[in-house]
Amino acid sequence: MTKTFLSYLLAVIFASAPAVASADWQAVEEVRPYSISGTTGAELYESIGARGPKAGPTGRVIAHTTFKLTWTRKYEAQGNACVITTNRPKLIITYTLPKPSAALPPAVGSSWESFITGVQTHERVHGETIKEMVKEIETMSIGLTVADDPDCQKIRIELTRRLGEISAKQRQRGRDFDKIEMGDGGNIQQLILKLVNGP
Repeated sequence: MTKTFLSYLLAVIFASAPAVASADWQAVEEVRPYSISGTTGAELYESIGARGPKAGPTGRVIAHTTFKLTWTRKYEAQGNACVITTNRPKLIITYTLPKPSAALPPAVGSSWESFITGVQTHERVHGETIKEMVKEIETMSIGLTVADDPDCQKIRIELTRRLGEISAKQRQRGRDFDKIEMGDGGNIQQLILKLVNGP
């Protein structure tokens, strides 16, 4: 099993939209299945290798987690300073997961359920780190003030710098988690072995 095949992808879009009043928000989480075929664990895994989401120019992954993040943000000049007074996120997290295209024999179906439950649990951890990142951005940015910026230009540069730092930290958390999960003897490797060596 290659680490490229077992890696996951993140897509991030930061954008601004017209201002609205601040309020509590919830991430939208959706599952996007892709079809695989086979009547044994080995055949199902082989189909994942052929049809899984692409990772880089040549590799494929079992599953991946992507997200789209946009912001409703309002900048206000207050005296000679600029302040972010509204910064509300809209977060959509998408989990792309394999799904058999036909009913499986009972023993294989049971093996598959154990496998896909483990994969889903893995991907949901990535989803949680994404939500935590967005909450950190929200906490950091609401009320952010930059002095000597009546045209609200310097604050955008400062916000972008801080966003980059927080996003980089979240990506590193994902890499560290995958290194443990997908390394020798790791959870994902064990899930694969049980599926392939099962019925």
